[in-house]
Amino acid sequence: MLSEKIYKFRRKNGLSQEQLAERIGVSRQAISKWESGTSSPELEKLLELSKCFNITLDELVRDESAGRDENEISQNSEGAKAPKAIDLKVGIALCLAGAICLILFGIMMVTSPSATEQINAASMVTINGSGVILILCVLAMAMGLILIVRKK
Repeated sequence: MLSEKIYKFRRKNGLSQEQLAERIGVSRQAISKWESGTSSPELEKLLELSKCFNITLDELVRDESAGRDENEISQNSEGAKAPKAIDLKVGIALCLAGAICLILFGIMMVTSPSATEQINAASMVTINGSGVILILCVLAMAMGLILIVRKK
């Protein structure tokens, strides 16, 4: 804020409010009001302040923190959008793949019980083959849901 900058530059230059007021041709009360933010200097006085502090008018009046915050926000939002969008797409794809596999496996169990038994017989795991498929499908859906609802 301008009021903070006037105060900061005045202190940096080792000036009292009265000394600064004398240099730029205003009252000490005017400086006090500018520094407290209850009033703002006119353009002519802003130019005098910038000369007195040996800085550019831009340095005096520009709100650097707002500009930096806006840049950081835009960079952060652009950087956050891409991974968030990718996570969302991957999550949806995993959920759909898991759901489709579960549906297909359910249809296969109903229409061809012998194929289900072949899967069970081919499994080297203590959980039978159909159990492994079910677990993998549910895990895919769970991972997809996590990616969809995860907040950054």
